[in-house]
Amino acid sequence: LQAARRLGDALVVLINSDESVRRLKGPTRPVVTARDRARVLEAFDCVDAVVVFDEDDPRAALEQLRPDVWAKGGDYGDAELPEAPVVRAHGGRVVLLPYLGGRSTTSILERSRSA
Repeated sequence: LQAARRLGDALVVLINSDESVRRLKGPTRPVVTARDRARVLEAFDCVDAVVVFDEDDPRAALEQLRPDVWAKGGDYGDAELPEAPVVRAHGGRVVLLPYLGGRSTTSILERSRSA
């Protein structure tokens, strides 16, 4: 988050709604509600705002926000992000930040199951 914040004047974090997470990850997810995830993110000094979106990807929210920079974790590799054309259409750029492995909810849950 701090690296993303350094890329611009403000950091707005977009997160999936609970319904979106369930569609993408299954009926046992999310582990933490969107409201609680947003509250934790809002507590960080580097985060200026949090937006919860209901779709399965952030394209509609990005169409409205039109960020100058869209930062994502490097776990996406060289794959073209589905939202990248929306960001670029409004003059923005997409930046992939270094990936910090083992910190996703999915990887934490997998480790807890094998313990």
